[in-house]
Amino acid sequence: MPFTDRRDAGRRLAARVESLRGPDTVVLGLPRGGVPVAAEVAEALQAPLDVVVVRKLGVPYQPELALGAIGEDGVRVVDAEILRRSGVTEQQLAAVEEWEQQILRARVLALRGDRPPRTLLGRTAVVVDDGIATGSTARAACRLVRLRGAARVVLAAPVAPAGAAERLTGPDAADQAVFLETPRRLTAVGRWYRDFAQVDDSEVAALLRRLG
Repeated sequence: MPFTDRRDAGRRLAARVESLRGPDTVVLGLPRGGVPVAAEVAEALQAPLDVVVVRKLGVPYQPELALGAIGEDGVRVVDAEILRRSGVTEQQLAAVEEWEQQILRARVLALRGDRPPRTLLGRTAVVVDDGIATGSTARAACRLVRLRGAARVVLAAPVAPAGAAERLTGPDAADQAVFLETPRRLTAVGRWYRDFAQVDDSEVAALLRRLG
C-alpha cells in the first residue's frame, strides 16, 4: 500500500510535476478528496489553488459505476458504451443528471461562495484528484478547464488504472497525464491509501482560503 494518506500522496505527486512550477501555473483539485492532494502540489509549486467542481453520473442500480459526469459551465461527458451495456434509458439518465446538477450547484456555493473561479486563460492548469477510476469525472474536469481558456491541461493523480494516460489525453481531455501508480486492475482507489478518511466541505473551504 504505497500512500499513507492524501497529504503523503500529494507530496509525492508534487515531486513528479516539479517541472510545472512557474508564474502561469494554477492547481485545481476535484472535491472533495482531490483537494488535500492538490493542496500539497500547489504548495510545492508555489501556485494558487482552486477547485474544479464535477459530479459523477452513476448507474441508478449501481451508483459507483459511472455513466459519465457533469461539471460547472454546462460541461457533460457520457460514456456511450457503459450507457448501452447498462440498459439505462434516456429518461433515467436525465433524472440522475437533474439530481446531480442540484448537488453540483450546492457544492459550488459551499466551496467557492461568491468568489469567481481562478482565471485560467493562457495558463497551465494542473487538475488533481486522489485517484482515477473510470475517468469520467477527470475527463469532465479537463474539458471544463480547457473551456475556461487554459493553454495547457495536465491531469495528475497518485493512482490510475493501466492505460488511463492514453485514454485521458487528447483534444477533449488532458494534454499530459501524470500518475504515480498504474495497476493493471484497480478495484478501488481507497485501497491504495492506509488512511482514506472522508474529506468534508469545511476542510476543502479552509484549504482554498489558505492557498487560493
